[in-house]
Amino acid sequence: MGKSRSAPDIWIIIPTLLLLTIGIIMVYSASSVLAFREFGDSLYYLKRQLIFAVLGVVAMFVTMNVDYLVWKKISKITLFICFGMLVIVLIPGVGVVRGGARSWLGIGAFGIQPSEFMKIGMILYLSKMLSEQQSKITLFTKGLLPPLGIMGLAFGLIMLQPDLGTGAVLVGASLLIIFTSGARLLHLSYLGMIGIAGFIGLVIAAPYRLKRITAFLDPWQDPLGAGYQSIQSLYAIGPGGLVGLGLGMSRQKYSYLPEPQTDFIFSIIAEELGFIGGTLVLLLFTILVWRGMRAAITAPDTFASLIAVGIIGMVAVQVIINIGVVIGMFPVTGITLPFISAGGSSLTLMLTSVGILLNISRYSR
Repeated sequence: MGKSRSAPDIWIIIPTLLLLTIGIIMVYSASSVLAFREFGDSLYYLKRQLIFAVLGVVAMFVTMNVDYLVWKKISKITLFICFGMLVIVLIPGVGVVRGGARSWLGIGAFGIQPSEFMKIGMILYLSKMLSEQQSKITLFTKGLLPPLGIMGLAFGLIMLQPDLGTGAVLVGASLLIIFTSGARLLHLSYLGMIGIAGFIGLVIAAPYRLKRITAFLDPWQDPLGAGYQSIQSLYAIGPGGLVGLGLGMSRQKYSYLPEPQTDFIFSIIAEELGFIGGTLVLLLFTILVWRGMRAAITAPDTFASLIAVGIIGMVAVQVIINIGVVIGMFPVTGITLPFISAGGSSLTLMLTSVGILLNISRYSR
């Protein structure tokens, strides 16, 4: 193949494993009270997180040693399977409803979230498609519309669950790939205006989303309803100060802050570890994004470069949305903090994706 293989980028591995370690510690700290109340076992969420962390790290090291060109060969069937799972999860009695969304397939406490698989499936397929048809991407009808159509179909199926947070991450990562492949900014600007109009339509169509928007603008209008999560999150962050209340000393985890081990785990980090702890987490994500973009720039071919852009874009968009929600910059939407929040599908798929990124870094020019 004419490629020289070297060691993977250690500066991708280090922040990933450090974030994973912080996540395991904080999942226990944030969830122990909730786990004891619901299951009589304060280690319940910790045990699950450790299982998925081990599975994810194994998957990361496996994919790190699988030539990235393998994904080019199976990207079409992978996307087809992901679409199939998105359809199956919508069938009443098959898809499991959690948190108001029919987003899960599984039995009991264990399940998979098809929309998480779709994120990486879409990245792989678009990377293949656009690397092979790069000369057409400046053409609106023949070049830009086909990848946008596939992305739009996946987004539509995810919104039927509904899961706006995951859908937004998928769209964000996909658009980064499309832009990087050479799409015209003018075309994307027009589509952006259409997208804003569509978003407004989605908000108007679902009263609960409109409540989230109004609660975002002024959470004190409904402090016990739509504004509750935002207010409780800020109550956690505020007392943290510079150095925090101390590990395990959160007050908000005592049934005040909903989902302290998943969507709002950064609130607990800020409360217990303070500004310094929160800044450390953001610094690790910054290092990971920087090295991921470096891998994209130095990748041996366009396919590898687009995959790297998609994976690091997926991580960055998810971090921005999650922390933006936690600090009150965005309306509340259910989305996890990569590598840190409790969650099996998200954690395992994120680590698997980092493994693909590490493999690309092995062939950097």
